[in-house]
Amino acid sequence: MNYHEAIEYLYAHAPMFQKIGEKAYKTGLENTYLLDQKFRSPHRNYKTIHVGGTNGKGSCSHLLASVLQCAGFRVGLYTSPHLKDFRERIRIDGEMIPEQRVIDFIEQNRTTIEEISPSFFEITTALAFLYFAEQKVDFAVIEVGLGGALDCTNIISPEVAIITNISYDHTHILGETLEAIATQKAGIIKPATPVVIGEYPNDSIKTIFERRANELHAPIRFAQDIDIETPACPLQGIYQTKNRRTVAVAVAELQQRGITIAENDIRNGFAQVLERTHLQGRWQKIGENPLVVCDTGHNEGGFRYLAAQLEAQSCATLRIVIGMVGDKDIDAILRLLPRKAVYYFTKASIPRALNEHDLQQKAQKYGLCGRCFATVNEALACAKSDADTNDFIFVGGSNFVVAEVL
Repeated sequence: MNYHEAIEYLYAHAPMFQKIGEKAYKTGLENTYLLDQKFRSPHRNYKTIHVGGTNGKGSCSHLLASVLQCAGFRVGLYTSPHLKDFRERIRIDGEMIPEQRVIDFIEQNRTTIEEISPSFFEITTALAFLYFAEQKVDFAVIEVGLGGALDCTNIISPEVAIITNISYDHTHILGETLEAIATQKAGIIKPATPVVIGEYPNDSIKTIFERRANELHAPIRFAQDIDIETPACPLQGIYQTKNRRTVAVAVAELQQRGITIAENDIRNGFAQVLERTHLQGRWQKIGENPLVVCDTGHNEGGFRYLAAQLEAQSCATLRIVIGMVGDKDIDAILRLLPRKAVYYFTKASIPRALNEHDLQQKAQKYGLCGRCFATVNEALACAKSDADTNDFIFVGGSNFVVAEVL
C-alpha cells in the first residue's frame, strides 16, 4: 500500500464529512472510546489545549501552537479540514505527519476499521492522538471537529478550553438556535479547568456558558470583556483581532497554571505563526497586479467580517469568485455580500458543492450579478483576464474553493 492507496482506503471505508456532509457524521462517542482503549489512551501522555467554537478555531489553534513552539515546547497540532493534503491535519512543530506513518496506521488497523466502521474523523483523531504520543510532544493543540459535547476530540482533559464564538453553522446537527448551538459547544468545558470564551452574541449565550462553568467549578473568562494588548501578527483578516485577543487571554491562563511562557515568546509566536505552523487560507494573498486574496470563511458569522472587509477594500473594481456547498445557509451569506462587485459563480469539485447556476439564481435575488463557470480555476482565470491591475479579486465561499486555487 502506498500513500495514495492508504488515503483512498480511508475515504472509501470512512465517509468524510468534508466531502459528503452530515451523512458522514456519527453521533455518540462509542467508537471513540473503543479506539482510545485499543491505543491505551495516548492523549494522557501530554498536555492538551481544546479549541472549539463556530469560527476562528483554526486561526486560534495555529496561534497557540506557534506561541508554545516559541516557548520551547514540542507541539502537536490537530486541525480540520485540510485544504490540499490529508496530512495538514496532523502536525508537530509545523511539520506534517510523514506519509509512511499514515500508511502504517491504516495497514496495522484495517481489521479494526472494518469491524467497528468508525467515521473518517474518528479514525483521524485516533491517529493524531497516537502519533503525538509516539513523538513525545509536550503539548497538543486540539481543534474540535464539530460541535463539542459529542465530538470525538472531547475525551481529552485539557489545561484550558477555548470557545471562540457562536454563530449559525451545521444547524441540522447542532440545533436551529444559537442557544442550542452554544449548549453543544459548552460540552467541552471540563471540571475545574479554565475556559476562555472569545465572544458571545448576547447575554443569553453568556449565561449558558456561565451556568455550565459554574456547575463544573471551571474558572471562566470572556475575552471580549477584557481590554488586553495583543502583539503584531501577519494574519490580515479583520476578524483576526478577536482571535488574537482570545489567544492572548488563553495564554495568560496557561501562565497562571505555571506553564513557562515569556512575553517574548508570545510576541514571537504571533509574529511567526505562518512560518511556524504553515496556516493557509485566512485572507491570504495569492496574486498581485491585480491583488488576489482568498479566505476559507464559509458561514454567516464568518462572512459578516469578510463582507465588511470587502466593502472597505480600496480598488477600481471588486471581483468575487465564489462557490458554496449546498448544506449551508446560502441566503444568509448572499444577503451580506456587496452588490457593487462583479461575480464569478462556480463550484468546487466535490459532491456537496452547489451547482453554479443555482448559486447564480439565488444571488440574483440579492442584486448580485455575474457569470457562471464550471470550475474554480476557470472562474479565477476569467476574473484575472477581466481585471485591471488596480482591481481586487476575492476567492472564497468554502474551504473547497480555496483548496482548488492554492
